[in-house]
This record gives sequence, C-alpha cells and structure tokens, in this order.
Amino acid sequence: MTDTLHTAPDPAVDDAPLPPSTLHQPRLPRWAAPAFAVLSAGLGAGIGLAAGLASRIQWGLIAALVFVVLSYTVAGAVEGRRQARDRLATSLVWVCFLLALLPLASMLWETVARGSQVMDGYFLSHSMQGVITLKPGGGAYHALLGTLEQIGLTVLMAAPAGVLTAIYLVEYGGGRLAKAVTFFVDVMTGIPSIVAGLFILSSWILVLGFGYSGFAGALALTILMLPIVVRSTEEMLKLVPNELREASLALGVPKWRTIVKVVLPTAIGGITTGVMLAIARVAGETAPILLLVFGAQHINENPFEGPQSSLPYYVFEQWSLGNEASYDRAWAAALLLIALVMALNLVARLIARWKAPTTGR
Repeated sequence: MTDTLHTAPDPAVDDAPLPPSTLHQPRLPRWAAPAFAVLSAGLGAGIGLAAGLASRIQWGLIAALVFVVLSYTVAGAVEGRRQARDRLATSLVWVCFLLALLPLASMLWETVARGSQVMDGYFLSHSMQGVITLKPGGGAYHALLGTLEQIGLTVLMAAPAGVLTAIYLVEYGGGRLAKAVTFFVDVMTGIPSIVAGLFILSSWILVLGFGYSGFAGALALTILMLPIVVRSTEEMLKLVPNELREASLALGVPKWRTIVKVVLPTAIGGITTGVMLAIARVAGETAPILLLVFGAQHINENPFEGPQSSLPYYVFEQWSLGNEASYDRAWAAALLLIALVMALNLVARLIARWKAPTTGR
C-alpha cells in the first residue's frame, strides 16, 4: 500500500501577485449612455452652428458620430478595452436604428401634420363629383369605397387559392407538379406590379372585351397577393409539429380531416396574420389601379361595371393637379390610406394573439 505524498507549501508561490479580476472592474453608471446622448446632441448642434451648417440632419449626423466616439473613449478609460468594444458595438446599433427610423418618423409626421388639416367627417362622406379642383372641398368617400371593394374581392380570390395551394405543397406535394407550382410561385413573387396590370389589361380588357372596373384592378392585385399568401401559409404549416399529425392519423382519422381539424386550427393565427400582411402589401399598389380602374369622380358602388376610384389612385390624381387644394386632399387621402393599413396590421396582431377557447369537462 503506497503512502500519500504531502508537499510543503512554497512561500514564493503564495506571495505571487494574483492577476486582476474583471469582476471588480469599474463600470460606468446606468445614466452614462443618456448623458452621452444629451452631451452629443449639444455638441452636434454647437459644431453645426459653428461650421455654418443650416440642415438639422447634418447636426444629427455629427451628434451621432460624437456619441459613438465619446462612448468608446470614456468606456475605454474607465471599463477597459473589452467593455469599450462592447459599448462601441451597442452605440453603432442604436445609431443605425435611429437613422433607419428617422425617414419613417419624418414621413408619418409630415403626413399627419398636413393630412389632418383636411381630414374630417365631410372629407370621409363626400366624393369629388361637381367639385372645382382649384378650390377646397370634396372628399374621398368614393376612393375609400373603391379601395374596400377591390381589396375585398382580392381577398376572396387570393386567400382561398393561396391557402389551398400551400396545403397541397406541404401536406400532399412532392412530385413534379409540386415542383412546378413552387417554381411559378417563386416567379410570381418577383413580378412587378405594372406587369400584373399590363397582363390583366391585355387579357381581360383588350382580348376578352370587358371594360374598366374595380374587379379588373382586383384581378391584378390577386396576382400580387397570391404568392405572398402561399409563402406565409406554407411556412406556418411547416411549423405545426408532425407529432400532432401522426397522433391523429394513428387514431384512424383521415388525412383530410386531420388537416381540417388539427393542422389548420393550430396554424390559423399565423395564416391569418400572413393574409392580413398581404392585404396591407397590396392595399397601396398604384400602377395596376391606374391601368385598370380608370378613375372616377363619382361614387360607383358596383365594382364589376364602370370606372372606379381608389385611395392610391386618388392620391396620384390630386397630386398631379398641382394646386394647394389638391395637395391638401392628396395628403389627407395618404393619411387615410396609412390609417387603413395600420388598422389591418393591428387586426393581424390581434388575431395572431387570439387563442381558440378550449372545450371539454
């Protein structure tokens, strides 16, 4: 049996200095970043005034550069190079985020500021029939009605076809037909809106002899909306666990009933969100509407016969008139269109969070 070896402690090793620990490294307080931002804004404005720069956008760019340099320099002096690099990356991310957000915020501010001057109950309940375009007055009721009818027809055509196509690709597809469908869906995703409008114009109006109408515009919007619905629904169906399908099939439930009762209810929130986002995508399309609905100053409640207007067409029409009254109406219609798209996105968010109530005892 061997004896246990005991070594005597080495005084030289015990007295050696320990490496500095990063746990006790000084840290900047939490208010340092906001303080840097305020100081950078002041320095940016001061440098801009001293340099004779009149644009506040230039002041903001200078302030952003000062913020990044100041954060890195102070963090390097207090926290060390490692934390300084981390703060540099964080500062660059925040600056890029604000630079990307600035055009959107500016557009929303300008639209709300100028569109709210005309937006009222009269504007929402009257058309442009009999209104002198050089003078204030008139409304966008006919354009709003046309947009709602055209979008409604587009959803009725594109949503069922897109969902059924996605179900085929995910649940049944796998052969040559599925590959061909996938290829054409990919091609349709990149089709410019003007090409879709020209296709409907040449086939529906020039060849078949139908007139300009809201339905013709809805056909072009369907071409644009269909691949978006297919792709979004396909991704949502792929997220459904295969265990749910296998459990249902193991109980003897037919595949079609499994899809209807298990797969679709599980993915219904994501599918509806994808459809709503596709609606928001095509609601602002202008090129197909310019070619196919032809525009109208009066209220046309029948989307299948006669020219009809829409909000994108109304904005283009009023802005092209080139006077202050028409500019105000164009801004108000743009604000109405943004509000409509935002409402659709809000509905999509609410439906995505909706949970089907559980039943049973």
